[in-house]
Amino acid sequence: MPKSATPIETFLAPLAKLGLKHPEVEAEVIWANGPEWEPQSGTDALLEAEEIPFYAEGLLLEGFQMHYQILADTDAPKHPAHVRLFFWQTDALPLPTPEPGLILLAGATWPK
Repeated sequence: MPKSATPIETFLAPLAKLGLKHPEVEAEVIWANGPEWEPQSGTDALLEAEEIPFYAEGLLLEGFQMHYQILADTDAPKHPAHVRLFFWQTDALPLPTPEPGLILLAGATWPK
């Protein structure tokens, strides 16, 4: 009998599917830092498409909360170009809206 998906796996399924369909997409990891959002820096600042759901799952299992945004450039509105992963532990900050030149294709928050 096949194993049924966990709630976290179900939440992350759109990101896993995105990675299979658009392997060139990268994700930016952004952390709540006091009153503002701070992009992660260093060698793991950008995640490759296949890394996105695994990275996020690990943090969700540790109790972090998360919101993701799948973004496209306005000149190619049906082609995902970028993912943003926002993580926090206590109170969420207001999420930034995509800057000019980008449109939001999809997004979701854990826990709902």
